This record gives sequence, structure tokens and C-alpha cells, in this order.
Amino acid sequence: MLTAELVLLLGTTAAVAVAHTLLGPDHYLPFVAMARARRWSRAKTVRITLLCGLGHVAGSVLLGVVGVGLGLSLASLSELEMLRGSLAAWALILFGLVYAAWGIRKATRNERHSHWHAHSDGSSHRHEHDHHAKHLHVHERGALGGITGWALFSAFALGPCEPLLPMMLYPAAAGSAAQITAVVAVFTAFTLATMVGTVLLAVAGFDRAGPLPGARFAHAIAGLLVCGCGVAIRFAGL
Repeated sequence: MLTAELVLLLGTTAAVAVAHTLLGPDHYLPFVAMARARRWSRAKTVRITLLCGLGHVAGSVLLGVVGVGLGLSLASLSELEMLRGSLAAWALILFGLVYAAWGIRKATRNERHSHWHAHSDGSSHRHEHDHHAKHLHVHERGALGGITGWALFSAFALGPCEPLLPMMLYPAAAGSAAQITAVVAVFTAFTLATMVGTVLLAVAGFDRAGPLPGARFAHAIAGLLVCGCGVAIRFAGL
């Protein structure tokens, strides 16, 4: 039954979901950076963002359901969420650093350079080239390129949705499984919609701006941005 109290609870849940997503750059910046660097299509960008968002919410839902079933307090659940948040932050930091290192290596290998060639007749000439054409296919299909989406998913599945637990525990105290389900559904829908909408708007904005300076370092920059998100979560509490 839809009561005024439930409407208020669901409205608050929706508002908190949107605010939580917008105030946490880790909810959209990694996807914007990777979509630009790896030239994902719109469909792939949306798909990966949605899957990571679902993993992000599902982890907290599972923890909340188990916590409610075991009768754990909000304080106990919050401690577990903090642990998950720390693990997620370190996962983003590690992935970002590794990806940035790979991006720097890729960029420097593709830089044009020259070699002197001496011939048996005593003549010599300088030959300028890069390794872009020779190695591009291998790099784009290499192990790191293939696991980008899964690496992000793993980090987001570890990441907690701190505001969701109190929202779940309130109807749980009244013993209403239907209200818990409604809260989870609203929180999930508004979180995913905000993530996808923000990512697509940012990507479209960058596309309209055209190529940016230092484009060959796009992968390295993307990795550093992902790493920065992890640092912000771990040390700034974002």
C-alpha cells in the first residue's frame, strides 16, 4: 500500500541516490576517461557503465540483506562498508597506475624517431619512422586492453553505496519486505540513470570539443584519472 510515509521515503531515496552519484566523481569519471581513451561506442559505454553500476549497488544490497537477516546493527554494517570502500579505492589506484604505465609505454613507442643507416658503399641516410602501425593491433587487443571493463567492474563491485544501508534498515525495522524492495529498486534506478546520463553528457561534450592536445597520451591520462579517483576515495573520503 502506497502511504504518504512510503512516498516520502522513496522520494528521499531517489534524491539521495542522485546526490550520492553526482558528488562522487568515481561514479562517472573513470568511464568518461576510458570511453575517450579506448574510443568506446556509445552502446559499449552505456553497457559497461550499467554493469559496473549494478555491481556497485548489488554489493551493498547483498550486505544489507545479510545484515538484516543476521540482525546486525547499522554501526557494524557501516564498518564493513568502510572496509569494502578501502578495498575498492586501492583497486582503482592499482588499476589506474598499471594502465597509466601501459599508456606511457604505448605513447612513447609510437613517437616518431629516426635511425642512421650506413651502406657498404660508404653512403648513409637517416630513416624516420614510428612503431604505431606495427604494434597498434597488438596493443589494442592485448591482455590489459581486454580486461579494462572487468577491472572497473571488480572495483565497483567492491565499492560501497553508503547511503543505501540506512534506507534499507528503516523499512526493515517495520518488517516490510515490500518496502525494502521498493527502496532498493528506486535507489538502483536513480543511481544508474544518473551515472549513465552524466557519462554520456561528458563524453558528448568532449566529442564536440574535438581532439585535445597530447592525444597520444590519452591512455596514460585516463589511467591517472582513475588512479586519482581511487586516491580521492581512500584519502579524501569522496
